[in-house]
Amino acid sequence: MAASSRAQVLRLYRALLRESQRFSSYNYRTYAIRRIRDAFRENKNIADSEKIEELLNKAKANLEVIQRQVTIGQLYSTEKLVIESPGNT
Repeated sequence: MAASSRAQVLRLYRALLRESQRFSSYNYRTYAIRRIRDAFRENKNIADSEKIEELLNKAKANLEVIQRQVTIGQLYSTEKLVIESPGNT
């Protein structure tokens, strides 16, 4: 993988994780983070540049979906779950 595409992938990975941290729902947040990490680990050994480009486009589309869902989730507040309480770490 070229250095520029590696940097692009890492930048996208960080953006996905950062945006997923903004989910107000604990369940959505943990699922999104787990799914992002698993997907990137699963595809880390791909060397075909066309396949990498396809996966990057798919990840960019997913980032847009996450951004929309975070915005919608912030419009409708919910109570925190017990697991999210400060004393339950």
